[in-house]
Amino acid sequence: MNSPFTGGNVTLHQEKSELLFRKEKFQYWKLYYECEDTHETFTTTELDELNIGQVYNQYRVKYGIPFPDEIGAVRTKYGLSASKMSEILGFGDNQYRLYENGEMPSETNGKVLHSIMSPPIFEVFVDNAEYQFSPKEFLKIKENLEKVIRRDPTNELECFVFDGYFRSINNGYAKQSYSKLKNILLFYIDRCNDAFNTKMNKLLFYTDFLSYKSFGVGMSGLAYKAIKYGPVPSKWDRVYGMMDDIYPEIIEFSSGNSGTKLCSSLKPDMSKFTTNELAVLNAVIDRFKDINSNEISRISHEEDAWIEFNETNVFIDFSEAFTLKAISLD
Repeated sequence: MNSPFTGGNVTLHQEKSELLFRKEKFQYWKLYYECEDTHETFTTTELDELNIGQVYNQYRVKYGIPFPDEIGAVRTKYGLSASKMSEILGFGDNQYRLYENGEMPSETNGKVLHSIMSPPIFEVFVDNAEYQFSPKEFLKIKENLEKVIRRDPTNELECFVFDGYFRSINNGYAKQSYSKLKNILLFYIDRCNDAFNTKMNKLLFYTDFLSYKSFGVGMSGLAYKAIKYGPVPSKWDRVYGMMDDIYPEIIEFSSGNSGTKLCSSLKPDMSKFTTNELAVLNAVIDRFKDINSNEISRISHEEDAWIEFNETNVFIDFSEAFTLKAISLD
């Protein structure tokens, strides 16, 4: 990044700030660049999106408004176009598509979008819209809906792995996906020769917090606590134990001690990751690949996220990601 004023060097700064959004004040970390020659400050489109995204995430959680990917997923689940969803819900012609693309719904529309994630509730909206469609169209909508209702509406394994907590600042507003988490683990098992439990705990921590710092969202969907040996995923032993095709292997050391290493014969499915996610994964593995469990634990003890939340028995606030010392994408 070069200065738009002089073409010289710039410095990235961050500071706690406050933004008024829909008549409410929200705290967030404001990121901006400073020209080293003129000391003028500026932002980029990427920084603007990261800054406002922190506020939008808080607003969505406070008012129960689904995230864009959830809004798209519920439409896909019911097998409907965005225009038909708008018609059924009484939105404007293109409104549902706009919400999928990131436009913030009103509080009222947001609660509607959240409620229809339950198939029986969506069925009420569909029945009320019956005469807005031809008999053939309505029958097809109902048949698709009945198929969804007959399926198990919850993924018990996913709920168990993520310990029953939901998308919030506690997990960096990341979508909770068993498949994504499994492939993150497979990525590190494949790239590390020493994927012991202790080291994996720290690799996941740095993955999620670097992702949040860089792009405003976590990656794995996990929440973290600060214990004696550093930040760890909540119920980390359950997380590793519930992953299909990933198994523990007890390794005996010459010192007489032993450790539990995570192993798998599978390779990660790299198509599961976005460009941004791959940048984070590669940055973490490049930084910590050759560092053992004891050293990465020591490094994690220098992070404010661990210092501030050590032995508090509460989830580490992901806003601490902006204080990371050991790693950066810059």
